[in-house]
Amino acid sequence: MTRAPLGAPPSRKGTLRPEDEPVQTTGPRLGERIMAAVNRDPRTAPHGTRNDALLAAVLAAAAVCVCLFTDEARRPDALGWTLLLTAHAPVVWRRRRPLLVLAGVAALIVPYHALDNNHLAPTPAAYVALYTVAVTGRPLRTILTGVTGVAVSTSVMLTVSTHQAVELLRISGWIIAVLFCGIDVRYYREYVRAIVERAEKAERTREEEARRRVAEERLRIARDLHDLLAHTITLIGVQTSVAAHVLAADPERLDRETVAKSLDDIAETCRTARGELRTTLEVLREHGLPDARGPLPGLDGLPDLVAAARLAGARVDQDLRVRTDPPPVVGAAAYRIVQEALTNAVRHAGPRPAVRLRLYDEPGALRVSVTDDGTGPTPGGPAGFGLIGMRERARSVGGTLDAGPRPDGGFEVTAALPLTMGKGTV
Repeated sequence: MTRAPLGAPPSRKGTLRPEDEPVQTTGPRLGERIMAAVNRDPRTAPHGTRNDALLAAVLAAAAVCVCLFTDEARRPDALGWTLLLTAHAPVVWRRRRPLLVLAGVAALIVPYHALDNNHLAPTPAAYVALYTVAVTGRPLRTILTGVTGVAVSTSVMLTVSTHQAVELLRISGWIIAVLFCGIDVRYYREYVRAIVERAEKAERTREEEARRRVAEERLRIARDLHDLLAHTITLIGVQTSVAAHVLAADPERLDRETVAKSLDDIAETCRTARGELRTTLEVLREHGLPDARGPLPGLDGLPDLVAAARLAGARVDQDLRVRTDPPPVVGAAAYRIVQEALTNAVRHAGPRPAVRLRLYDEPGALRVSVTDDGTGPTPGGPAGFGLIGMRERARSVGGTLDAGPRPDGGFEVTAALPLTMGKGTV
């Protein structure tokens, strides 16, 4: 006999864990089936014709039994049997043409009753036809049909026997009960259908809302990654160019201190970008916390952006006059707009561009303005997502943004962000 090695997982042979146990599946119970049949519209029920054919056969068999075992004095003759059995045939099509089926049944059982045959035998078929009209038609039509049926039947019975006519009026309460039962079932089905439609509409609304939030979150992440990577890659490119220029300008008089400083700046930029990228990726992994978005950048990070732009060679003149703290999402939008505007100035405005950054608040709005003396993006060059992203940033908090060349040269980005509302995502 061999033993399992120490620390090996125990064999599952002969052992059944709870998650391995077979699931006992049971079909719907009888009560559930009955309620499903009641709630279902008879005109759209599956196998309706087949079921109605079986129903007609059962009703015909019951009518024959009633005639054979009750009231022998009124047992039908050959004509009576023909009328009785033929009166059950239209029941097969009761779902398709309820009124025509009722008319056909009445046309056959009226002469049957006029011949004074067994009056109880065709009653179930007549009630089924009446119920079908009530459950599929409008209430007014149902009531008029019932009144007409009682009036015609009473008139026919008066020609046979006044006593039978009075007896028919006495039992007409059953006709009224069948009609109102059909009306009640119709209203109940409409009520159930309305509940189901509302539930389906609510489910569709929830799905659309979920898709909208996913789309907004993807757009937000795309903007964040674009702003982060574009800014970082631009700074790294400029700093690398500085180091390459120093190395190639005069190899005999190599300025090691300048090269080392450029490399240190590149390393610091990479560390900062790695931290921001990690924050963005952590947000993506927080499946259970849809509102967890990590720390939002704010206006307190603008000096670092200005310092990074100056390090890349831009001559930045800043004028920051904000007296009130904006909502976090508004501050984050302003930060990203300034970040993208400075990145574009460093990338497109030429060497050592003069950039002016103005940020101030006024009643109800935060104003952002970034101007430079360069030429802006190269006409006909590849289209980017920077300007689109800035406009989306502004719209996400209910603000506006304009960007374009200035009349006297250079490029200008201006934005107005509301201070009283911070709706949207950043």
